[in-house]
Amino acid sequence: MIGRSRIAELIPHAGAMCLLDRAIHWDAEGIRCIATSHRDPGNPLRRQGRLNAVCSVEYAAQAMALHGALTAHEGRTPRGGLLASVRDMVLHRAELQDCGDELVIEARRLMGEATRVIYEFSVYESSLGDAGSAIASGRAAVLLDLGPDKRPAW
Repeated sequence: MIGRSRIAELIPHAGAMCLLDRAIHWDAEGIRCIATSHRDPGNPLRRQGRLNAVCSVEYAAQAMALHGALTAHEGRTPRGGLLASVRDMVLHRAELQDCGDELVIEARRLMGEATRVIYEFSVYESSLGDAGSAIASGRAAVLLDLGPDKRPAW
């Protein structure tokens, strides 16, 4: 398990924008993370006191970025990425701020290559360790940063 300070070192999100509290499991195929920032009135994604459930995508994207960093080949610097698309997203509720004590975020790598990767993700609520109801699910495509010397000429 790794905590928030280590997560903040591994993903490009800083301060309050680092939404994940801990990663509780990961392997080559996927990752499971926990977040409580949905309950924080200072969450930077809130608007007029509300946190729209579509923001689940950002929680999932951070879990994907963390997965990429944790599974990068030893000795290689984790590459940045850009969320390119979200497909088949289903929202089971409208807002997050009133969800249970914790959000559980799962991302599973479906396929990937040197320039892109596709994950499926799910976000659900949990109260005091009990599995709760689904909040969001879908698939996301991420374009990976190749570095300045390997970018396409177009």
